[in-house]
Amino acid sequence: MSTRLDLPGGVVELRAGPASAGGGDWTRTAYAAAHVVADPLAEADPWVDVAVDWDRTLAFREHLWGLGFGVAEAMDTAQRGMGLDWPTSLDLIRRSTELARGHGHLIASGAGTDHLAPGPDVTIDDVIRAYEEQCEAVEAAGSRVILMASRALAAAATGPEDYARVYARVLSGLEQPAILHWLGEMFDPALKGYWGSDDHMAAMETCLSVIADNADKVDGIKISLLSAEKEIAMRRRLPDGVLMYTGDDFNYPDLIEGDAEGHSHALLGIFDPIAGVAAKALSELARGDTQAYHATFAPTVPLSRHIFRAPTRFYKTGVVFLAYLNGHQDHFTMIGGQESARSTLHLAEIVRLANEAGLIVDPDRAAARARAVFAARGVAA
Repeated sequence: MSTRLDLPGGVVELRAGPASAGGGDWTRTAYAAAHVVADPLAEADPWVDVAVDWDRTLAFREHLWGLGFGVAEAMDTAQRGMGLDWPTSLDLIRRSTELARGHGHLIASGAGTDHLAPGPDVTIDDVIRAYEEQCEAVEAAGSRVILMASRALAAAATGPEDYARVYARVLSGLEQPAILHWLGEMFDPALKGYWGSDDHMAAMETCLSVIADNADKVDGIKISLLSAEKEIAMRRRLPDGVLMYTGDDFNYPDLIEGDAEGHSHALLGIFDPIAGVAAKALSELARGDTQAYHATFAPTVPLSRHIFRAPTRFYKTGVVFLAYLNGHQDHFTMIGGQESARSTLHLAEIVRLANEAGLIVDPDRAAARARAVFAARGVAA
């Protein structure tokens, strides 16, 4: 089955990709950082107010769990720090964790300091208290903590020693080992200089020291620097038992497969829109069929690199656009009005690349929905 779609730049024949299949006993732990579905009919001003369609949001998490993924909740993919505030994030964490625990699903949730606005009067003690407040709430909900990078800490810290102090204090109070998250400035410019240096390799030394000093409280670290070389260099120096979770949406197939000296697990935003294909690839890897694994993943990489292209912080727009095309929500509306964050040509290329990657579930539906979006932007498709 195929459907013709006229797009800016040429005609595309949309074809249905293979049906999604649930994962088996994977050899990698794989979290998908999941997006939230906005409620477009709420009486709210989208640039100011947060309105979530809870039924659709939770149904999408059931979709990810059904394929074998863990859910990384209330992360930047869920527009944390770009429209999703802490009270709504905590509501989301509680709802998702209750659902996960009821069915034995894997979940970990973001705890940060986003309720503390950075400023000249914010102290390191303020940052610690803010982190502890969110960590306590996440663990009280029953979820493992993903310790998110803090804009307030990046602004308040005067050097590596402040990072060491904050992380040691916060990690010491946790009931379960946490997943650390080093989010690069390409994802959030306010995090430039995290770990006390603009030089990623110097920053890595501080981060590794923090992990070594608190290894019993660290399950692993997700780094999102979009550099396979830096991730591998760090992976090879992690203490025994501390996992590397790739956050590299450019190079994930090779990093997950690994090499003779180790491999990465995964906590990825791109797993949200490519979940069905990713589940197939991870099952092939678990069977030892690396040729099939790379053949399955390879067509998704150009799509991921396009969705996460600079300014990378706007990648959520492409993620939600594909969720709309594939029927996971009935509208292309985002919290904070972020559906406007990418150009019409950018969205048209997403359609082409998703089609080439076998990610279109229903070509007729995808074509009709794409036409509606492009018509609203003044393009007949």
